[in-house]
Amino acid sequence: MALMPKRVKHRKEQRGRVKGNATRGNTVAFGDWGLQTLDTGHVKGTTIEACRVAATQYVRGEGKLYIRIFPNKPMTARPLETRMGTGKGEPDHWVAVVKPGKILFELAGVSEDAARDCFNRVAHKLPVRTRLVGRLPSV
Repeated sequence: MALMPKRVKHRKEQRGRVKGNATRGNTVAFGDWGLQTLDTGHVKGTTIEACRVAATQYVRGEGKLYIRIFPNKPMTARPLETRMGTGKGEPDHWVAVVKPGKILFELAGVSEDAARDCFNRVAHKLPVRTRLVGRLPSV
């Protein structure tokens, strides 16, 4: 089942504009390796679930996967073959808004080569460009 909020204050939201870089959630915090986005975009809840399945199948219990994004914005869609002027459509799916620099997924307990292979599989499913980043050494 795709990720979605349990309850929301408003059923429909406006699309808005996504500007600037991520200032929060832009460092590897839980794992050793992270998948960082280079683009602005919307990631569907079903896409996040597909990425989770692909990553867990590759890791096979050796490492731990952390998901750092959650789809909390509703996107609406109008029915097909509907004429203009009937108002806004009903909520269709949920998306996570990502900015450049946001860490999407993290892996702990695996080597760099394994993390690179795992995140390559995940990146093919995502609608944004990504790169592999490591945890910064703590001083």
